Amino acid sequence: MAVRDITKGLRFPEGPVVLPDGDVLVVEVMGGALTRVKPDGSKTVVADLGGGPNGAAMGPDGRCYVCNSGGLGPAISEDVMVPSDAPLDTPPGSIQAVDVSTGAFETVYASTDATPFWAPNDIVFDADGGFWFTDFGRNRDRVRTRGAVYYAKTDGSHIEEAIFGVETPNGIGLSPDGGTLYVADTFTSYLWAFPLKAPGQVDWSKGRPPMEGKILGRGKVGQFLDSLAVDSAGNICVASCGGGAILVFSPEGGISEEVVTSDLLTTNIAFGGPDLKTAFVTLSSSGRLVAMDWSVSGLKLNCC
Repeated sequence: MAVRDITKGLRFPEGPVVLPDGDVLVVEVMGGALTRVKPDGSKTVVADLGGGPNGAAMGPDGRCYVCNSGGLGPAISEDVMVPSDAPLDTPPGSIQAVDVSTGAFETVYASTDATPFWAPNDIVFDADGGFWFTDFGRNRDRVRTRGAVYYAKTDGSHIEEAIFGVETPNGIGLSPDGGTLYVADTFTSYLWAFPLKAPGQVDWSKGRPPMEGKILGRGKVGQFLDSLAVDSAGNICVASCGGGAILVFSPEGGISEEVVTSDLLTTNIAFGGPDLKTAFVTLSSSGRLVAMDWSVSGLKLNCC
């Protein structure tokens, strides 16, 4: 599939959100910003969020909810943005909500003893208006703090850890019927599927976490898994950071297609356009937002 540049010069873009008017919101992880990109490639900073904004999604209240990882270390080179680990004194990240019309934002959830997340990464809303998000964890010198998967409400009234045991939870998404939660594990390259029994509740009736989850497939050597989007046929389209591709997993298991991009750090995908057949992809090390025609319509998100 041919790749078309939308814009360049972004500082490690992630979390694309396609708006009804055709504009695309992206976060700039290395720039600490939420940025609006127009179809002509022009861009405007919506909010200076600080830290390291990563995943983003529109909520039922019309605000953009951002998983802020707290920040990363400096890139090795300004020409090829590959960030280093967060400095040891970097505080835990947060969940932020942004008014995209004014740029005003607030912290909805911060790390606590009860919900000790380190680096919120990706987010998806369900049909009930709640949201799932992944905590990637963080490298702490020679020690790794493992991540988890959380479920929360937008008004700040409820957050709980739902899954613990996935090594590096990153991309997250829901099946078309809302009955399965997908979680991409970066460094094992596993794509997990967890059955749900109610909003925010994983069905653990057959085993303890994460063993109740089913591994749908795994990337090849070097094909680490990043963020994802689900299409209308139920396929799970996972960006491969390290593989430089979008890996299309079947809901029945296995990879059915590999769509090669031009950036080793391909980090996220979102669907847009009138028929949801345009894939918007973030190519992070080269600072680009690109688009390509997609053969299957994307799944309409719950809060867009």
